[in-house]
Amino acid sequence: MEYGFVDCHCHISAREFEEDLEVVIHRTTEAGVKTLIAVTEEVGEFDRVLQLQDSYPDLVAPCFGIHPLQHSGGAEQRSDLDAALPLFYKHRERLVAVGEIGLDFTPWCAPTQQDRDDQMTVFVKQLNIAKELELPVNIHSRSAAKVTIQTMTEQGVKHALLHNFAGKPSTALDAVKAGYLFSFPPAVCRNQQRDKLIRQIPLEHICLETDSPALGLDKHVRNEPSNIALSCRYIAHVKGLSPQTVQLVTAQNAYRLFPKAKRC
Repeated sequence: MEYGFVDCHCHISAREFEEDLEVVIHRTTEAGVKTLIAVTEEVGEFDRVLQLQDSYPDLVAPCFGIHPLQHSGGAEQRSDLDAALPLFYKHRERLVAVGEIGLDFTPWCAPTQQDRDDQMTVFVKQLNIAKELELPVNIHSRSAAKVTIQTMTEQGVKHALLHNFAGKPSTALDAVKAGYLFSFPPAVCRNQQRDKLIRQIPLEHICLETDSPALGLDKHVRNEPSNIALSCRYIAHVKGLSPQTVQLVTAQNAYRLFPKAKRC
């Protein structure tokens, strides 16, 4: 195949991979993964993801982002963003996207309107950074799909990946019209809850992800980028396509959305 797999959303800089990273990377490349779009959740991860790109320049494509659940929003999340701001600009040439950013309105994460407002402030600031740096965004939208998509379109965002999307099919179609893409991790194989969604989204708007170390086939076992073939096969099954077709088209989609990743 001309393309291998592209894991469009993973946390390879996570602590869970520190002890056996080389083994994990070996399994990743053996599984045919060509690119890891490596997202961050907090400013403390930024150096780590750049070090990983130095160590694996043909594989790791770094993103910077402040996750909506960083310190559950509020002043600490805004403080983290303030510390991150100069780093976005300092390392702009190395970044392939701004992420993981977004909104999480699950009740235990955003119990009050103030929590939601705080998340929105940090989200919009990072969307503006992405526009200024001409970078796509890698998006978290749990229990907030509609408002996340609406906010991005209002802010004029053209290039976005909605990772582990679990919104309504009708909401997904609004994102398709806006030109946004979606990615699905191995966890979708656990049940048929996303089948209707996957069938409805055109393949040209779908990418693959693992979200490793989370969202694997078994929620109690560490997920790895090498498991990306599980997502590929499941999407192929739901759509009635060959895994080879899904692998090729999703990789093409990924490099179209993250053009700087191809240079990594």
